[in-house]
Amino acid sequence: MSQRIDATIYYGPPSWFQEQTQNIDGDSFLDIIFKRDAESRRHIIVPSDASVIEAQPEDGPVHLVVNSGDYASLVEGAISNFGGIIQSIDPKNLYLNNPPEQVRTHVERIADVTEVQFQFSRFTPEVLREFYNGFGEHLVGQNSVKNELLAAIYPLTSDRENKPVVVMFYGPSGVGKTETAKFMSELVGGDVFRKQFSMLHSEKFASYVFGGSHQEPSLALDLMERDCNVILFDEFDKASSVFHSAFYELFDEGVLEDKNYRANVGSPLIICTSNYGSEDAVKKALGEALYSRFNAFIEFHPLSLDDVKVVADRLIDAKFSKLDSSEQSQLNIDGLRIQIKDLATKFGNIRKLGNFIDQVIGFRLAMSILEKVGDQEV
Repeated sequence: MSQRIDATIYYGPPSWFQEQTQNIDGDSFLDIIFKRDAESRRHIIVPSDASVIEAQPEDGPVHLVVNSGDYASLVEGAISNFGGIIQSIDPKNLYLNNPPEQVRTHVERIADVTEVQFQFSRFTPEVLREFYNGFGEHLVGQNSVKNELLAAIYPLTSDRENKPVVVMFYGPSGVGKTETAKFMSELVGGDVFRKQFSMLHSEKFASYVFGGSHQEPSLALDLMERDCNVILFDEFDKASSVFHSAFYELFDEGVLEDKNYRANVGSPLIICTSNYGSEDAVKKALGEALYSRFNAFIEFHPLSLDDVKVVADRLIDAKFSKLDSSEQSQLNIDGLRIQIKDLATKFGNIRKLGNFIDQVIGFRLAMSILEKVGDQEV
């Protein structure tokens, strides 16, 4: 009879799981499964008069490691019989990363289970201070955003708070909504977890939100694998209303559960964005049930003429610094500033302004190359 197994389930980013298990010299679950499959397909011809020596059962591995991506390589039947597979491998210690709920249930039946949760960086008073002092260096023309967001995220600095703070950024496109989310993620650590909701209309995305096959992508699994305490749902209002119910518990309690996974996200800052021009328009798009679950609605305003010029200067400096020295020598940066500022007034969208600056720089560098080629031909 198989021994009782000690199992540790790690909920968090795969990179973190690798760090936690890197010193245990564990056997790979998939390597063992693939080896078994190969052996089961091998046929050995034995003469009828040959004596057969029965193979002695091998001892199970001391440590068996199941990575987060391993489950998608298994057929549905293997998931349903996961406990039996583990018992047949007979490890002494089992380590799993982000298993589906069905797998976790099977493991609990055959093993003594310990759960370990990844600890996200918190919104400390120091983070608030850095946000307040550094906001103007990252965003232009949105001073009211700084104060309103500061007030909204304050509860996350308290150990008493164990649920998300959910805010809606609304206003015209390209004025800093996404950049603000990225700035917040830089302060707390990790890459902002970002999903584009304007794409959430097809059946594929229905299974992504509510759960489909364990082999399909899953929002709940992606949330478990993130490494940052800032979550960004871009153009959230574009998602069909049929998806709204999936977010009630996530916004209220920090839990998203689908057919296969249960993600407990803890107490992150969840930022949703919308291009609507007023809070009333956002409310109409979301409906009362979802609207009432937001902690704050923060308006981003169109950029003024002076704001656009400041942004243009910053973009020029940033893009110029990424050029190599030979490219920089081909550009008159002061003349570039004058040309772009004269035309930048046509842009109230930072994204479009950045693309325009790229075009101007690219054209000047291309013309410089053509002039050199022409001189050589002469």
